This record gives sequence, structure tokens and C-alpha cells, in this order.
Amino acid sequence: MNNALHILKKYWGYETFRHLQHEIVESVLENRDTFALLPTGGGKSICYQLPALCRDGICLVISPLIALMKDQVDQLNGQGIKSYAIYTGLTNREIDIILDNCIYGSAKLLYVSPERLQTEIFIERVKKMNVNLLAVDESHCISQWGYDFRPSYLKISDFRDRVLQEVPTIALTATATKKVIEDICDKLKLNNPNIFKASFERKNLAFAVRKIEHKEQKLLDIVQNVPGSGLVYVRHRKTAKDLAEFLLKNQISADYYHAGLSHDARMKKQESWQAERTRIIAATNAFGMGINKSNVRVVVHYDVPDNLESYYQEAGRAGRDGKKAYAVMLYHEGDKSLLKTYFENAHPAIDFLKRLYQALANYFKIAVGSNMLSYFDFDITDFCNNFNLHRSETYYGLKKLEEEGFLELNESFYHPSKVSINLGKEELYKFQIANATFDPLIKILLRLYGGEILGNFTRISEHQIARLLNTTTYKIKSNLDHLNSLKIITYDPVRDKPQLAFVTNRYDANRLPLNRERLNHRKSIQKEKLDAIVKYVENTTQCRTGMILRYFGEHNYADCGHCDYCLDRKRKISKSDRDRVREMVHFQLRKGPQLPEVLLKSFAAHEIQLAEDIIREMTDTDDLKYDGMGRLDFGKRQA
Repeated sequence: MNNALHILKKYWGYETFRHLQHEIVESVLENRDTFALLPTGGGKSICYQLPALCRDGICLVISPLIALMKDQVDQLNGQGIKSYAIYTGLTNREIDIILDNCIYGSAKLLYVSPERLQTEIFIERVKKMNVNLLAVDESHCISQWGYDFRPSYLKISDFRDRVLQEVPTIALTATATKKVIEDICDKLKLNNPNIFKASFERKNLAFAVRKIEHKEQKLLDIVQNVPGSGLVYVRHRKTAKDLAEFLLKNQISADYYHAGLSHDARMKKQESWQAERTRIIAATNAFGMGINKSNVRVVVHYDVPDNLESYYQEAGRAGRDGKKAYAVMLYHEGDKSLLKTYFENAHPAIDFLKRLYQALANYFKIAVGSNMLSYFDFDITDFCNNFNLHRSETYYGLKKLEEEGFLELNESFYHPSKVSINLGKEELYKFQIANATFDPLIKILLRLYGGEILGNFTRISEHQIARLLNTTTYKIKSNLDHLNSLKIITYDPVRDKPQLAFVTNRYDANRLPLNRERLNHRKSIQKEKLDAIVKYVENTTQCRTGMILRYFGEHNYADCGHCDYCLDRKRKISKSDRDRVREMVHFQLRKGPQLPEVLLKSFAAHEIQLAEDIIREMTDTDDLKYDGMGRLDFGKRQA
């Protein structure tokens, strides 16, 4: 662990571990199968990245999210930790080079989607790697009881049994109920795992629901009254744009973000928000993955999400610096019927799913039995127009086919231009002598990107190259295309369009193996989750934080004291009642220190909750303190 602390400081700049990180890293380094539940912002990734650096070999990371994979790999490489990601959208040549680097090079982490584990080519290459750890991120995806089930996750244990028998496994997630945790450990076949669960409680985060008629005005009131950075989550792209314009008209610095924007536009908006030039950003749930902004003071959900897991994860982006922050849900009476409509749309009939699958096969001209893990640029508007399909119904159908493991839809795919020089130095030099036209371009590639570009795919900027060679970007792209055709280089130009991938070989649509029983089961589970969030927003009788914690299996929790319910209850309690309880506490403690449970017996049943609140307030203000035996006594202010 001394070496682990040294690596933690060297690569992350931290002197100490966060809560539970030390214990989790120690468990992994002892070769124990490990389960780790750390809520959003709890530092999950370090729990497998750091052990990977403590040992020879490479850590294989399973993740379902391309955007998150790419963010992680960019961050790691920026820290000097050689890492790669394989995902749909890469060329076969790029994948081949990455796998070679993981076998023969100094790579420490390889991120892959779970579908990749099912290909024989990948399996054979992994057998040649020195894998020191298998990390299953977003492990809740393995559970049908979870909110984001993926059938491909069920194959991970088969892959482990076949390829990585002696390699320890760590499963990680930010949101899981007790039932989901048990299911994860069972489905991954974790061997007597060490289980670490951080509490879901965020003491600095005040939860609130505002039931109102006019959401726009309430949003304005909130951002005017809560200073600092804010994030507003919406369900639809148009709403994000409309709200940003509304806030701007009211002199609030604001912008919007969604998956339909170009990569450059998304990056500019995100960077402006992170640098405090934009105060409020209205966004769909495409925003947030990989965002590490600690000083967000308020997260507002303008639309009610589908489940408490998504809500808690998104709301949890507020107050990561430990200072006071707010998570507010805006609720209109009509939202309940809207949620029911969204729910029904999200579970299309099997006949429609088969028809949609056949239309996709026709659209991309894919033969039965072909195109596993192949990808295509996808314009959903053009597709719907071609087959006379309703856009909303089509979108939900695509998401259901994705959930069932047939497709992968990436709405915000960005793949920068990359080049790999295929020749060795001597052959390349001979080519330059014989082809003077291309000599300046090859020289500038070598000068800008060094020897790394020889045999390795390297990001390039055609615009930068054109500027240095005093020519046009169009000319540079044309010359790169020509060199690609001559097989001197492999040139993979930029792609910035939504991508649709066939995760399996194409089925005959009539024989598409949709599991009717599982579909119905998933629908019933998601209905329970929908009912839970409706209960949360309509609640007027319970502490909000307590509701969330109980949902995630933490039942022994007193009221938080700072959610909307708790504050409202405090306001309703008269000053005389509070003074009377305080005086009773003083009276009892003048007899000597007392255990809290003994002290509370002095109060009537209906007064106990108020007494607990008063005692908590008095300890927070040093009026009371706990002695070495856990008894309450007068604190510094009373002494």
C-alpha cells in the first residue's frame, strides 16, 4: 500500500485516499474478487486504475459507454498512463494496432464494450496479454433488476471462465439497490467477494421538490437565489435551447447542450461552463459523463426522470466539493400523465421491433448473418422519412433493441482524424525520395507527431498541417486520401455523426430472438421504478433524503434536517415547543451525561422526532458533545 500511495500522489496528485478507496485498492491487491459501490463523484475509477499501475501487466475494463471510455482514456494518457479503448467505430486496422500494443507494448489499461468479449479474434488476442485485473464498470447493467440492463453483460462470466480464470475481478457501480448488488455478485460469479458500500447520504446536498404551475418562472427564481454554477436537466433538446434563451433574456449567463450538436460545439459549451464563463447550462442526459466540476451549487430537474437511480446520479453532480448545494425537482400535475405516456412509448410491441429491425437492415443493405460489430453513420430523420416511421416511436424502438443487445446507438459520436504510417523508416525514406510531391507532407507528419505515428494511429489536425504547409485543408485531406490509397499510410478521417452499430450478426427479422418473458419482466421492473419516483415527487410526509436512502437499502436513517420536507416541518413547529424540548434536554443532563436513547425516553412518543432534531442541532453548535462512552454531555458553549 505504500507503493499505492506513492502512485496515487505521482499520477493523481492526492496525498490520501478518499472514503473506502484504500480498503478497495487493498482488497484488489490481495487478489480478492471485489464489489465496490461508490456514489457519483466518489472516485470509482481510481479503485481499478491504481491497482493496474501497481503490477506488471494490463487491466481489462468492461464499460458500456463509448463517451465515458474515451474520456477516461484521454485523461489517463494526459496523466502519462498508456491506455486504449476499443469500441464500435474504429477500423479493423486501428483495433489490430491497439491489440498489438496491449500484447507487446507498455499499455496499462484497455477499455472495451462487453460485446467485444464475444468475438473469437478478441478472445485469442487477450490470451496473449498479461492481464492483471478485470474491472467491470457500470456493473448494474448485468442485473435485470437494475435500471440499465444489458444482456451482453451476462456473457462476462463466461469470458472470465474461458480466458481469465486466475485474474481477480472488481465490479463497480454508482447506483444499486441491495437486490441488484446480490444479482451482480451472482451473475459475475464473484468468488467470496469483499463488498464495499459507501452510504448514499450526501450531507451537504439539500433535496427539494417544487410543485408549481409555471416551471420557467420557478427555475428563474432558483438560479437567482442560489449563486454559483448550475445544471438544468431536461428531457428534450428543444427544451434545453428554449430554457437557455429564457435565462439569457433574464440576464442569467446560460447555454444549452445536447447530443445533436457538433463535437466542437459541445466541447466549447462544456469548456465555457467548466471555466465559469457560462453559469447555467440546460442539458439533456447526454451531458455529465466524464464531467469533473466540483463547485456546482444547484442541479435542477425541469422534467421528472424515469427512475430514482438516474435522478440520484444526475443530482449528485451538485456539491462534490462538500459545500452546501441543492437538488431541486420541478413538478407539474400534468407530469404524471406524461411519465405514463413516456413509459408506454418506451416499451414498443414486439411486432414493431421486428419491423424496425428489418427496416434498418434494408436501409444499410445488410445481408442475413453478416456485419457483427459493424457501424454506420445514422441520420434518424432520413431513416424515418424513408420508411414512413414516426420519429419518437422509432427512437424508443432503437433504444429497446439496444437494451436487448442487438444494436448500439451513439447519438454524440466523435472520432478525430487519425493517421498511421505503414512503412518502416528506410522504406518511407525511399518513398519520399521517389515522390517529392508528398515529401513535405510526410516530413510535417513526422515533425508534428514524432516516431509514434510509425505503426500507431495518431490523432492529427488537417487544419494545423495545412497552416504549416501554407496550403488548404482540402488539399491536405486529398493528399492523405491518396497516400492511403497507395497503402503508405492508413488515414481515418474525422467522423462527427450519430453512429448505429449492429452488435450481433444480422438476424432474419422474423426470427429475431426477442425474449418476450424478459421484455415483460423488464417492463414490470421499470414500472416499479416509475412508481417510486412518482411517490418521491408527490411525497409530503417523509424526509426526501431518507426516501432516497431507503430506496437504496439504507433503512436506519434519521431525518436529514435540510430537505424541503424537514425545513417545512421545522417551520411548523412553534418556538415555544422547541424551547420546551431544549429546556428538558438541559434539565436531564444536569443530572449527568446520558446515552441518547436514555435521554429520549424522557419525551413523549410524539416529541421524539423533534427531540432528535434539537439534539443534533445542539451538537452541531457545540452546545452538546459526546464523551468517550458515547454519552451526551454539555459542550464548550454550555461549559
